[in-house]
Amino acid sequence: MLESQVAETTTHVAEPTRRDFLYIATGAAAAIGGATLVWPFVQSLAPDAATVAAGAPVEVDLTPIAEGQIVKVFWRGRLIFIRHRTPDEIKAAADVNVASLRDPQPDAVRVKDGKPQWLVVYGNCTHLGCVPLGNSGEYNGWFCPCHGSVFDTSGRVRGGPAPTNLPIPPYAFASDTKVIIGQEATA
Repeated sequence: MLESQVAETTTHVAEPTRRDFLYIATGAAAAIGGATLVWPFVQSLAPDAATVAAGAPVEVDLTPIAEGQIVKVFWRGRLIFIRHRTPDEIKAAADVNVASLRDPQPDAVRVKDGKPQWLVVYGNCTHLGCVPLGNSGEYNGWFCPCHGSVFDTSGRVRGGPAPTNLPIPPYAFASDTKVIIGQEATA
């Protein structure tokens, strides 16, 4: 008779009690509460949206930019000029004797192959960082009114105290009408 009672107890599955439910509910509440407390600390380790956006490439639609027009965009907090050059501006920039320049650079090196009408340069004078005026100066490129630096339609320094040409940011054409600033071309 004792053997039948032992066999009965070992095969019998105990029903969950109220105490089991309270243990599970308390554990779940503690897990949710702990995750709620830890989540802000984990999120604080990630960079904020402004930081992420500051380094992200910028896509610019070139369609609305008319010939001869210069637009300004910002990438990583720096001013960028995008100039839609006219055929006359392209010819004038290509015809310059490179040896006569302070910072010798042919026009073909300052633009992408097959896209000589688009010039993309940083928009700060290389002398003291002022913002030069577009379509101005002796060469109808840029003129820095602060100290008199003059740049041609290729962004090359032609006069004044600026020591070097306007730098070229990394950029690539996504299509004939879109340029991505902050991204080099991939092969």
